[in-house]
Amino acid sequence: MGNYILYAVTLILLVISFLKDESKTKNALKKAWKSFENILPEFLGVIMLVGILLAVLNPQVISAVIGAESGWFGVILAALVGAVTLIPGFVAFPTAAMLLQNGAGYMQIGAFVSTLMMVGIVTAPVEMKYFGKKLTIARNVLAFIFSFLVAYIIGKVVGGI
Repeated sequence: MGNYILYAVTLILLVISFLKDESKTKNALKKAWKSFENILPEFLGVIMLVGILLAVLNPQVISAVIGAESGWFGVILAALVGAVTLIPGFVAFPTAAMLLQNGAGYMQIGAFVSTLMMVGIVTAPVEMKYFGKKLTIARNVLAFIFSFLVAYIIGKVVGGI
């Protein structure tokens, strides 16, 4: 029901915008469509990859590797995968939801998503150019350590510990 309310509010605001300034609204919709077109291939690629992995790996395997029963080993594994993976946030959260639905643990997904968003092993060379090697390494190490704190808190709140 909440989604319908958000859609209705969005539609109402879009109509108000259109009535206020038709050309600006059309330009905004064109830019939004271009952004959607740019994002869609990447989004579909990751969703397909996760879908294939979920088809190959049954929930029991996912649960054993990064499920609640995997404990801190699963948290470390999920954090390492998140640290070296380059996935944008709009793809990461649906991916995390799919993994949770298929047996992944909350702590493990918390570590995965937090390292995915905060640690940039793949982007480190570019970051080093702008911020220097020392700062880049320090930021990534601190973010990696922080992801375990995030996982621990999620485990306490959700009851995984």
